[in-house]
Amino acid sequence: MIKDFRLEQLVEPLLGWFIENARTLPWREEPTPYRVWVSEIMLQQTRVEAVKPYFERFMSALPDIKSLAECPEDELLKLWEGLGYYNRVRNMQKAAIEVMENYNGNLPADYKVLLGLKGIGSYTAGAIASIAYGIPVPAVDGNVLRVLTRVSADDTDIMKQSFRNEVEEVLLSLMVSESGAIFPKNSDILNWKEKVKRQNIPGTFNQALMELGATVCMPNGAPLCEKCPWKELCQAKKQGLIEKLPVKTKVKARKIEKRTVLIIRDGDKVAIRKRPDKGLLAGLYELPNVEGNLKQEEVLSLVKEMNFNPIHIQKLENAKHIFSHVEWQMTGYAIRVEEQGFAENANENEQFLFVDAQSAKERYAIPSAFAAYAEYMNIKLGIK
Repeated sequence: MIKDFRLEQLVEPLLGWFIENARTLPWREEPTPYRVWVSEIMLQQTRVEAVKPYFERFMSALPDIKSLAECPEDELLKLWEGLGYYNRVRNMQKAAIEVMENYNGNLPADYKVLLGLKGIGSYTAGAIASIAYGIPVPAVDGNVLRVLTRVSADDTDIMKQSFRNEVEEVLLSLMVSESGAIFPKNSDILNWKEKVKRQNIPGTFNQALMELGATVCMPNGAPLCEKCPWKELCQAKKQGLIEKLPVKTKVKARKIEKRTVLIIRDGDKVAIRKRPDKGLLAGLYELPNVEGNLKQEEVLSLVKEMNFNPIHIQKLENAKHIFSHVEWQMTGYAIRVEEQGFAENANENEQFLFVDAQSAKERYAIPSAFAAYAEYMNIKLGIK
């Protein structure tokens, strides 16, 4: 069990390994509080390699908390396009506004205060506090839970909040311990290895735990044990439990939803609309879509009910998109409508916005759920 395992024996080999093997990542090169914050929010539910270009683009457009707080929503969502889970960036902006109003535009160097900001949980608060400020607090994510349950052969369900709390407590006890000066409160530098000099030890330790889980002690029973700095200490390896750990409650099966997506074209313009302010993909622009996988005749009838005059229809390929709890199975159609039809008779309640097809993808944040069809927004295909 992790609470009975001597965690202090893990510190030196882990830090030594990290100094030699840490990946070069843009947010590590200049770990300011703002850059750490942005990177950690982006990295939630998204792979490191995928995040890199988004991080660079975001930081170029919004280099500080003030610019984030003042950014128009449509521009903000466009910068986040492709990362998904858009509430993450909406919450970041709400937190940025609070920081501007109450903390002079600077993220507080206080774990508990950080924890009170919108969208910042215990992991993100711990990452900012330790990496940017050198405060000895843990940052426990899935990688950390995996490496620690394996090295200690702990078979507790990692989905239980009580267990996450326990891991945070034992790590905090280690990080603030004065015995052996493993993590000095004043962030003095350890003398055991020259290459660790002038390093932020709490931040380095947290990053090293995450790095070990991301690059060596990987999930799905495929760790690279021969490269692990803990290979002589790992109880899961000794007991043949690698493939059984960590224990994780199975999530509920995703709900399947069938939808029909429409590319409604009038010459060089294409129809989009804004989703409701609450619910899935709240406030984003989308291609018109309805429930069910409709046949061509049903789509033509639907378009006429929208008070458009269709003059050509083309079936597109089927596609799917997986959210965390829902899977969309989609059928797509490209429809050209008669200009006079929508100009005079369009149903105002549908709130369609006809935009230039060439620039629509550049100006509006279209969720990746529609990626398979968004590429047709500026392609006329066989529509004549």
